[in-house]
Amino acid sequence: MTTTPRWRALTHHHLFWPVAVLVILLLVNVPFTPDFFAIKMTDGHLYGSLVSIVLFGSPLILVAVGMTLVIATGGIDLSVGAVVAITGALTCSYISDQADQSALSGVFLALGIGLAAAIVCGLWNGFLVARMGIQPIIATLIIMVAGRGVAQLITDGQIITVNSEPYKLIGGGYWLTLPFSIFIVAAVVAVTVAITRRTALGLLVESVGGNAEASRLVGIRSMRIKIMVYVFCALCAGIAGLMISSNTSAADGNNAGLWIELDAILAVVIGGTSLLGGRFSIGGTVVGALVIQTLTTTIYTIGVPTQTNLVFKAAVVIIVCLMQSPKFRAKVFGAKFGGKRAAVPAPAETAPAAEASPKMEVS
Repeated sequence: MTTTPRWRALTHHHLFWPVAVLVILLLVNVPFTPDFFAIKMTDGHLYGSLVSIVLFGSPLILVAVGMTLVIATGGIDLSVGAVVAITGALTCSYISDQADQSALSGVFLALGIGLAAAIVCGLWNGFLVARMGIQPIIATLIIMVAGRGVAQLITDGQIITVNSEPYKLIGGGYWLTLPFSIFIVAAVVAVTVAITRRTALGLLVESVGGNAEASRLVGIRSMRIKIMVYVFCALCAGIAGLMISSNTSAADGNNAGLWIELDAILAVVIGGTSLLGGRFSIGGTVVGALVIQTLTTTIYTIGVPTQTNLVFKAAVVIIVCLMQSPKFRAKVFGAKFGGKRAAVPAPAETAPAAEASPKMEVS
């Protein structure tokens, strides 16, 4: 008797459908790759399809986590792809000019320069949105367009290659048998969850996203919160840019991070965060990013033609979003799979007129 209520509560959890789709996508690969779930140890490193999904999905997870907080405030950041390109271009450009590209001092300085540029981009976006009152989609579109050109100016329109072992560790190295990028992502996600769920910051972000003006009137510095989330989003994109350029040991100002902003937005939506702002889910975003990366892997595994892979990808995303809709589930699968029904208030009992007030006798 208790199975149905538990199952209903499970299906109503905001992570149920993203996780279910992720599991289905993973299982789809098995007929085409029988050893898809196999993980092997080679030269002290773990290899396998699952490890590759997390490895290549690490930059997307980082960008999506930053995007989550921006969307939670009712904004959007279209510039993250350009920030990825700028960060990688600056870092690799500085390292390539060094006599000893493996010198730790030079590598750390290059990392600082790249991340500082990302923070400046975030400050610019936050200033335009919070201080100048420009619509987020327009404000961030500026760097999305101009930033890609800046990255190409830094690289002179060429692909800059580097040969630095310390820098290679960030996106292509291993530590404790696992890709080092996994530890970076885990650290960023853990810190983000701790700050937003163990402190009042998460509640402030949700409050600003729900109603920025009301938040300001009750004493919340909504402008500062908005600037903060745009800086954090740009910083996450900068770290992702380091990962991408490190993994390939090259900086490509034209293609690095291209369209990653769209995948990040999809990951956030799949994870259950509303584009209207308010409540957000970091865990849901991580699952959503893994769904996007697993979908990309599945497309190549099952042999979907290159010219139709974007259509296939869009179709799966639409299915995931529909499955998350309580109205859609209620119409297709019935009320038990849909959202919770609103309780109909019982009519208030009214006292009889004779008992409502004492009788008055007129003499």
